[in-house]
Amino acid sequence: MLSLSIALLQAMPTPGPEGPPAEESMTLFETILQGGWVMIPIGILSVLAIYLFIERMITIRKAAADPESVTARVRDYVQSGDIRGAISFCTQHDRPITRILKRGLERLGRPISEIKDAVEAEGKNEAFKLEKRTDYLASIAGIAPLIGFFGTVLGMISAFQEIQRFQGNVNASVLAGGIWEALLTTAFGLAVGILALFFYNYVLSRIKRQVNDMERTATDFIDLLQEPATK
Repeated sequence: MLSLSIALLQAMPTPGPEGPPAEESMTLFETILQGGWVMIPIGILSVLAIYLFIERMITIRKAAADPESVTARVRDYVQSGDIRGAISFCTQHDRPITRILKRGLERLGRPISEIKDAVEAEGKNEAFKLEKRTDYLASIAGIAPLIGFFGTVLGMISAFQEIQRFQGNVNASVLAGGIWEALLTTAFGLAVGILALFFYNYVLSRIKRQVNDMERTATDFIDLLQEPATK
């Protein structure tokens, strides 16, 4: 888009025996520059999408825990009457699942409904922490293609303005070159949008798996507290 006006100014046919110009290959960076200033916000969005994906994956990985083994250890502590040991275990193994169990353990002795409410509230809080900033990925997936299309529209407007300026006396090959430069922003915007959408869906699937583990662990914990009353 930056070179569109210059290319159209050179589009007037000139006499000469020269054949078609030799094709010159461009690097990816040079190709990106042809898209003009609109490529800057698209590039920023691409970097932001990658950063958010890596940051969320690190958070999810740190939050991972084996729900069966955690529940089994807490069960052993509770059944032996060592509530402080269970709380200490949860504190040492600081994960969303153990923080949920710790909240319930700290309220032992109170009505089971109050313990259940505390566990559910902590579970919602931990789920919110995992889902934090994932909506930014969804926004990038929608915004990047729109910015790219906006850049293409600007480029096409500029092209047709130059055509009008020269009253249609424009070399077709040069005009085609200006058009593909204008289309670059749409192509890169779509690429960033597709990448961000993939990141969003993948992160969301991992979060759902973590939330499912937390819900299952919380349910097992409440059942554990009710076991003595059902025997």
